[in-house]
Amino acid sequence: MFVLFEEDGAFKAGTILADNDATLQVETTHGKRVKLKRANVLLSFREPAPADLLVRAEAGAEELDLEFLWEVCGDEEFGFAEFAADYHGHPPSAVEAATLLLRLHSAPIWFHRKGKGRFRKAPADILQAALAGLEKKKQQAAAIEHMRAELVEGRMPPELAALLPQALYRPDRNRLEIKALEAACVDSGLSAPRLLLKCGALASSYDFHYNRFLFDQFPDGPTFPAYEAPVEPAGLPRADVVAFSIDDASTTEIDDAFSVTPRPEGGWRIGIHIAAPALGFARGSSLDAIARRRLSTVYMPGNKITMLPDDVVYAFTLAEGRDCPAVSLYLDVTPGLAIVGEESRVERVPIVANLRHHDIEPVFNDRTVLEGGPEFRWKRELTVLWDLATVLEAGRGKAAGNEDRIDYSFSVDWTQHTADGAGHISIGRRLRGSPMDKLVAELMIHANMTWGKLLDEAGVPGLYRAQGGGKVRMTTVAAPHEGLGVDCYAWSSSPLRRYVDLVNQWQIISVLRGDEPAFAPRSAELMAALRDFELTYAEYAEFQRQMERYWCVRWLRQHGLGPVEATVLRENVVRLTQVPLVFKVPSMPLQMPGSQVRLNVEHTDLFDVDVEARFVQILSEPQAPAESDYVG
Repeated sequence: MFVLFEEDGAFKAGTILADNDATLQVETTHGKRVKLKRANVLLSFREPAPADLLVRAEAGAEELDLEFLWEVCGDEEFGFAEFAADYHGHPPSAVEAATLLLRLHSAPIWFHRKGKGRFRKAPADILQAALAGLEKKKQQAAAIEHMRAELVEGRMPPELAALLPQALYRPDRNRLEIKALEAACVDSGLSAPRLLLKCGALASSYDFHYNRFLFDQFPDGPTFPAYEAPVEPAGLPRADVVAFSIDDASTTEIDDAFSVTPRPEGGWRIGIHIAAPALGFARGSSLDAIARRRLSTVYMPGNKITMLPDDVVYAFTLAEGRDCPAVSLYLDVTPGLAIVGEESRVERVPIVANLRHHDIEPVFNDRTVLEGGPEFRWKRELTVLWDLATVLEAGRGKAAGNEDRIDYSFSVDWTQHTADGAGHISIGRRLRGSPMDKLVAELMIHANMTWGKLLDEAGVPGLYRAQGGGKVRMTTVAAPHEGLGVDCYAWSSSPLRRYVDLVNQWQIISVLRGDEPAFAPRSAELMAALRDFELTYAEYAEFQRQMERYWCVRWLRQHGLGPVEATVLRENVVRLTQVPLVFKVPSMPLQMPGSQVRLNVEHTDLFDVDVEARFVQILSEPQAPAESDYVG
């Protein structure tokens, strides 16, 4: 005797080994013995053999017309055996009953299960809705398959092209286009950005990284919305100075300039002049809204996204040959470089020259300031400023000395095309702490400290940088900055590039003119600007670091993979000697930090921005300090 039963959602047949009235011992077609409750038996039969029953029933079930079965069965609940008798017009054979059971069970849209071997036909409205849904799924599956095939063949489906940024950076996996993209990635063995690069949807790996930043930070794009033009400041006195700026060649937002004017009684009147866009538009204006949204200029190799529109920058940048609105700090300095007087003014400053690092550094550097060097137009002024900067540095408790850190400059020539896309990268190296670096840094520190105290003494809030216990934070009240060695430090020297500086400039001008400040004490808007700036500025800085790393990898590719030299930082982490690229070398044996090693670069990845290198040899180990260097 044989039985048909259901186990774990599947139909099985077997031979009865023992009948204990309430339970049966059954051996299935696979030789497995099971204990089965009689109530779970769906069908008892003598022929055919269990395995043959299932094979014949499965084949016959495919031939039964579901729509006809649905039409002929009643509206009430029924058992499969009863329905089989009505359908065939005679007591069904085991195969006929099992065939109908399998067909009913395979069509839950048409027939709803009501128990073991029992069913009820789906109501007409529910059936139609289910069939419509099934048809929709078929169409969706066909659409997914079509898009998948197009992607694998290297063609971009227009449906996916319409939502490319979302597909790359914030994919909605419920969308058909994303399902097709993911399926194509599996079939092609490529990641999404690599596959889209192959399809021509991405122009280059650079576009992938740059557009991701825009997607996150500039969802409406980097272009500026409509805004009211800034006003031309009127009635400003003209300063009787000869001012000049010092910047690198790519700087267009020239925020600061200097002047050195001899005093009749000896010494000099040093002018620190800061561009004054705060005179051109007020808080609450459309330009303020733009600056408040962006909070800072975004820097990256070969490109930047300015905080203010280009025409506004041009109107207030300290460009040579113009009288520019400025907030000036004047220091009266004795021949011995003692500061005996300070004055802040709002005025127009004639900018005579925009000096550039690459022109001045060859004639004004560590060697020439000590040995004299050649004569040039600005030598006297720069020497006075450097001498004053040295005194200011010492006054902050900072020991003078040469910095040993390297600054890297990135220059991208977009007119050249490489195998990796547009842009040929050049990376320059210069020792940090040159005389020009020092004089600019020290005078800016002094101006930011002085104007921070001005706001504090006037009871006007500002945005300060403070440091205590090694932690740097932003605050709206004056607090010491231990790292700089100053009582307070309010960023005020880059109002064309940072919203914090622009806010502070509004506040400083209000104090100097005796007007109501743009932000009152305990201003909630000022605190909100502080919080937003901190977060956004950190994100912009991280993006800049990521893009510098990207261009370092591009630089490696331009110069060809192969041997390179590097410095060990820790364990298996190294930094290349020629460019500031840090990465891990798993094959490198444990080395002392500071060791010089030779590696062989074997692979680079411009999407993951990573490098694979093999350790070749150690070149040198760091020298131990001489005995005289130890202090007992």
